[in-house]
Amino acid sequence: MTSADIKEGIEVDLLMALWKEAARVDKNVVPPGADTLVRAPGSVQAALRALSRSRSFAGVAMRSMVFDLKQVSGYINDPAIRSEAQERVWKLIGDDTKVVVAHSLGSVVAYEAMCAMRNHPIRALITLGSPLGIRNLIYERLLPQPGAWPGGRNLTWTNVADTGDIVALVKDLRPAFGNQMRIVEVMNGSHAHDAIAYLTDGLTGGAIAGGLRAR
Repeated sequence: MTSADIKEGIEVDLLMALWKEAARVDKNVVPPGADTLVRAPGSVQAALRALSRSRSFAGVAMRSMVFDLKQVSGYINDPAIRSEAQERVWKLIGDDTKVVVAHSLGSVVAYEAMCAMRNHPIRALITLGSPLGIRNLIYERLLPQPGAWPGGRNLTWTNVADTGDIVALVKDLRPAFGNQMRIVEVMNGSHAHDAIAYLTDGLTGGAIAGGLRAR
């Protein structure tokens, strides 16, 4: 996949939002100019080159970034893909499931899947590097409705975000989903969005352990 595969709409809009945020939080990223933010020719390729220098996408190949953008647009825009992704989550949740841990786009899938389940047994949702708070591109397109709480009163939701993770563009999700959410900030070093870095952080482990102890 190349920059030519990125389509107008959510793919370009998300790419530009990530570039703008990366330039704000990372001194190694050249900020977009006025011309690139209005989709000038070559702006998509310029955005991908700039993001490759960010902590969130360090070492990530351009084709992988393009693939990630297309995964987001596919999930948001294609009801069949959305349904199949959620069904895969439902099949993994049994009567003894207490904790769900989800990273990046997976946090959107897990959130919507849990919202669609009635009386599920989950006691802890831990979202890592989540884009759920990107208002006009993700949050406002959530189903069944933006801001719904994905469980009952016994559910603890912990959102973990690296301070420099541009995919987790909005770090504090409480204004969008409720003050009962726990917000945790971590430092993943040179790979801000890396799933392994999130999963091996002690604060993530503490949230998981708390969910496993819950009744």
